Amino acid sequence: MASPMRSLLADPDRYLQSFRLFLEKSTEHQSMREFMERQLPDVIASIGNGKSTINVLSIGGGAGEMDLLILSKIQARYPGVTINNDVVEPSADQISKYKERVAQTSNLGNVKFTWHKETAKEYESRMNAEKKSKKWDFIHMIQMLYYVKDVPATIRYFHSLLESQAKLLVILVSGNSGWQTLWKKYGSYFTVDDLCSYVSSGDLPEILDSAGLKYQLYELPSHMDITSCFIEGDKDGELLLDFLTETLEFSKTAPAELKHQLVEELKKPGCSENRDGKVFFNNNLGVIVIEP
Repeated sequence: MASPMRSLLADPDRYLQSFRLFLEKSTEHQSMREFMERQLPDVIASIGNGKSTINVLSIGGGAGEMDLLILSKIQARYPGVTINNDVVEPSADQISKYKERVAQTSNLGNVKFTWHKETAKEYESRMNAEKKSKKWDFIHMIQMLYYVKDVPATIRYFHSLLESQAKLLVILVSGNSGWQTLWKKYGSYFTVDDLCSYVSSGDLPEILDSAGLKYQLYELPSHMDITSCFIEGDKDGELLLDFLTETLEFSKTAPAELKHQLVEELKKPGCSENRDGKVFFNNNLGVIVIEP
């Protein structure tokens, strides 16, 4: 009898392994980098006007790839200005990699880094307990809203920390992505625990409109090569299926019928497209820039 399905987050090592493979097989970071190069300069055009110090808060900074790119754009827009960059990240492994990346990057002399090994909720609780409400010129949450229990409350809290010219940048999977198709249909079968919930950029307008917030939406095309998911016993394929379903050892623990249905679904146009004998999952991203 198959062992019961468990959340992928129950095994942090396998989660990181699957996440790194996802980054390797997808154009996720490439799509984000293009946004940072093309659109971010306009987004940050007035966040530091008249300031000698710019305060940046990264929620779920991970290993810092995108954070350092964002900082380089702020440096280019405001040369010589001191930047305080606070990073909220619960994974010690990711913080360690972030610090290594900083150590290997030149031109960060005017940036002061502070890392907080905690979740967004723990940060909020600590600030409230210390009766602190530091204001920020730029706050970003890249692919992290899946890991909060109350998305509207989290957005409201961090929005309340914005300075008058500031921006809150959120990146999530798009409401037009394969993730949306897959999770709307099969999400109830996955063993998503308290740590993880499904939310896409398609869910945010309603949340933001009801809070009376102004925002801009951008759609970023992205894809992921999931060809290996259709090769029985392929190690990479099994890891990617884990990542797609947030389920530990999905191939080995899911009921046979669920696995069959899901793998078939992944081949369909709502999730993927076939090109040159390969299957590319629609990994489109949504970017939401929220005004103060």
